[in-house]
Amino acid sequence: MQAIAKLKETIRQVKQRHLDPTSLQFRLTLEVSLLSILGLSSVAAWTSWKMQQLLITTHTQNVEYIATRFPRDVELYSEMLPVAEGLQKTIDNVSVPGLAIWFKSTDGTMTLAKSSEVTAELMSSGDMPLKPQVYQVGDRSMILYRGAVTAHNQPLGSVYMAQDITAEQRQLIAAIQGLTAVCILATILTILAIAMRIRRSLQPLQEMSRMAGAISAADLSNAQLQLNNAPTEVKELAQTFNMMLSRLGDAWEQQRQFIGNISHELRTPLTVVSGYLQSLLRRSNNLNDYQREALETAGAEADRTIKLLQDLLDLARADSGYTRYHLEPLLLNELVSEVADLNKSLGDRSIRVDAKENVEAVVDRDRLKQVLINLLDNAIKYSGVEQPIDLTIERIDKQAVIRVRDRGIGIPLQDLGRIFERFYRVDEDRARTTGGHGLGLAIAKTLVEGMGGKITVRSTVGEGSEFSLIFPK
Repeated sequence: MQAIAKLKETIRQVKQRHLDPTSLQFRLTLEVSLLSILGLSSVAAWTSWKMQQLLITTHTQNVEYIATRFPRDVELYSEMLPVAEGLQKTIDNVSVPGLAIWFKSTDGTMTLAKSSEVTAELMSSGDMPLKPQVYQVGDRSMILYRGAVTAHNQPLGSVYMAQDITAEQRQLIAAIQGLTAVCILATILTILAIAMRIRRSLQPLQEMSRMAGAISAADLSNAQLQLNNAPTEVKELAQTFNMMLSRLGDAWEQQRQFIGNISHELRTPLTVVSGYLQSLLRRSNNLNDYQREALETAGAEADRTIKLLQDLLDLARADSGYTRYHLEPLLLNELVSEVADLNKSLGDRSIRVDAKENVEAVVDRDRLKQVLINLLDNAIKYSGVEQPIDLTIERIDKQAVIRVRDRGIGIPLQDLGRIFERFYRVDEDRARTTGGHGLGLAIAKTLVEGMGGKITVRSTVGEGSEFSLIFPK
C-alpha cells in the first residue's frame, strides 16, 4: 500500500510539474509546439496544393497541345484523303492513355469518335469549356475541352476531348495522406523533442529553486548556488541571488548578535534590580500601601523583562546553532506525569494524563520538559479555572504523539498560521494581562524541530485548542 501511495504521489507531482498551465515549461512547450504544428501544417498544405496544381497543369497542357495540333493534322490529311477519312485518321493517331476524343460536324450529320467508355457518356453533351479544365463527372475526375476544327478556312465542326485523371488523382490523394501521416508523426516527435529540450534547459532553474528552498536562516552566510552548466542568463541570476544571500546572512548575523548581546548585557543589571526590589519589600516595614504597590509593580515588571531576555537568549542560541540536544530513548509517560504533577503542585488546576500504553521516543529530556511546561502554561492562562486540561500520550504508526488540550477560548482561524511566529500575539490586551510576549510558542517550535519532531495545532473558538508534539519512535 505504501508503494502504491508513493507511486500516486509521484504521478501527482509529475502532473503538477509538467501540466501546470502557469508554469514556464508548460507555456514554452505549448507555444513552441503550436508554432511547430502551424509550420509543418503550412508546409504540408502548400506541398499538397502544389502537387495538385502540378498534376492538373501537366494534363491540361497535354490536352491543350493535342487540341492545338488537331486542326493542323486534319488539314494535312484532308489534302490526301476525304475530309471524313482525314478526321478519323487524325482521331486514331491520338494515342494518350485515358483520353477520349470525338468530333461533331457543324450540321450534325457526322460524328466520329475514338472508342471509349467515357465517350459514350459525354458525346451527347455539347457543354464543354473552350479551355482545358477539370470537372467531376460522377466519381471520376475529368479534364474537358471543346475546340473548333477548320480545313482550308472552312469550318468543319468541333472536336471534344475528355482526359480521365481519376487514377492519378487517387495516387495523389494517397501521396497526400502519406505526407499527412509523416507530418503528424514528425509533429509528435518534434513536440516530444521540444518538451525534453525545454525541460533540460529549465533544470538549472529547478535546481536553483530546490537549493534556495533548502537554505535555512542559519545557512545564509555559507549558502552559495553553484550552477556550472547553466546558461549565462541563469548564471547571472544565481550570482545575483548569491549576493543577496550574503547580504541577508550578514544582516541576520548582526541581528542575532545584537539580540544576544543586548539580552546578555541587560539581564544581569535587571536581575540585580529585581533582587534589591524584593529585598526592599521584605525588609521595609514602614512603607505605606502606595509605596508597597509601586515596588511590587516594579519587581513584577523587572521579572517579566528578565523572562523576556531569557527567551531572547534561548532563541538567539538556537538560531546560531549553539543549542545542544542530548537525544536519548525516553519513556514519555514518566516525563509527562512529572510535568503534570509539577503544575498541580503550583496550582489547583485539573490536569488529566491519558496513556493507554508506554510510549518511547528519542528526545532531549530537559528540552521536552521545557516545551511541555510552556504549553501547559498557555493552556492554564487561556482557559477557565473549572476547565480541565488533558495530556494524552499515544503511538501512531511509527511516531510518538503527545497532545496538550485545553477547553478555553480557542484561537481564531486567521491566527492559527501565525501563532508560532516570534512576538505574534492573538490579542494584545489579553497578552498584557497574562504576561506573554509572543515568544513561548516560537521557542517550543524551535526546540521540537531541533529534536527532529514537529508541532501542530488545532483550535476552535470557544471550544479550546489542542497542540500535538510528534516525534519519531
